[in-house]
Amino acid sequence: MATPTVMRAVLMHTPGPPSVLKLTSVPLPSPKAGQILIRIRAFGLNRSEMYTRQGHSPGLSFPRILGIEATGTVEAAPGSEDQFKKGDTVLTAMGGMGRTFDGGYAEYTVVPASQVQVLHEPHGLSWAQIGALPELMQTTWGSLYTSLRLQKSDHLLIRGGTTGIGLAAAALAKGNVAFIGATTRNASRETSLLENGADEVYVDDGDVAVQVAKRHPEKYTKVLELVGVSSMKDSMQCLSVGGLCCITGIAGGAWEAERFNPMMVIPTGVGLTVYSGNEKAFMATPIEEIAGRVGRGEVRVPVRVFEGLEGVREAHKVMEGEGANAKIVVVL
Repeated sequence: MATPTVMRAVLMHTPGPPSVLKLTSVPLPSPKAGQILIRIRAFGLNRSEMYTRQGHSPGLSFPRILGIEATGTVEAAPGSEDQFKKGDTVLTAMGGMGRTFDGGYAEYTVVPASQVQVLHEPHGLSWAQIGALPELMQTTWGSLYTSLRLQKSDHLLIRGGTTGIGLAAAALAKGNVAFIGATTRNASRETSLLENGADEVYVDDGDVAVQVAKRHPEKYTKVLELVGVSSMKDSMQCLSVGGLCCITGIAGGAWEAERFNPMMVIPTGVGLTVYSGNEKAFMATPIEEIAGRVGRGEVRVPVRVFEGLEGVREAHKVMEGEGANAKIVVVL
């Protein structure tokens, strides 16, 4: 089948609410040497895209197709045909997608070959499952093993356990650490967190450190902070001496800590770090290995599927509202 000359895409002309995301037809992008034209089959949604849509990404030019990740099949790979065959299943993320150049909210996208991984085996995964992997696993893997340097002896606390990254972190860490704690603001989600790999669940009332002192008095050696700076101080109090807290997410909505005094926030002997991924980090993520674990049922990745590009606007409403308690994936 010949490659079309036009495609459907979700275009944004100005920041604003989900209604600024418009489904339209645009010319099909043409790959140059060293680039890959991907026919998109599924893509995950990310809160960073919500923030970009709301106007929090300085320097963004319009119109723009959002989407920092995509999965699909190779349509064309000029100059890289030996590495990327037409029809290969591929995944891509980061590198300016959806910000400096058009991203994944479309039927096709063009990205540098240097940020594309081939999935050599299907591992029995659906496109919805494959679509959930790139950014989610890049961020989760990097947070756990680059920033937190997770060890078998660690007691890991996931602050923001029902976020997509929180669920993935528990699944990836299960069996690789001694103990996993997770927080949620909604007590009704305790059972699902336990089923997903947590050993203990704390209902987040803003004072999780008090609960930890009572229920896990030895405290935690590592904290994955996904709520952000708004709960950072309390999370740091959950750590034992020598412990480490990694801020990866900002589910709490605050970008900066007001009147941040390290002497008052960081306990003696406790460390604070962050994780911020890029295309190199994505390429270093063992996607094939993780996909195999998902396919074997060793890692569970909850997914909420929206069908077609028509579902993007509704998916943004869900992400901005009550949340999905899963990784949101649009399947084409």
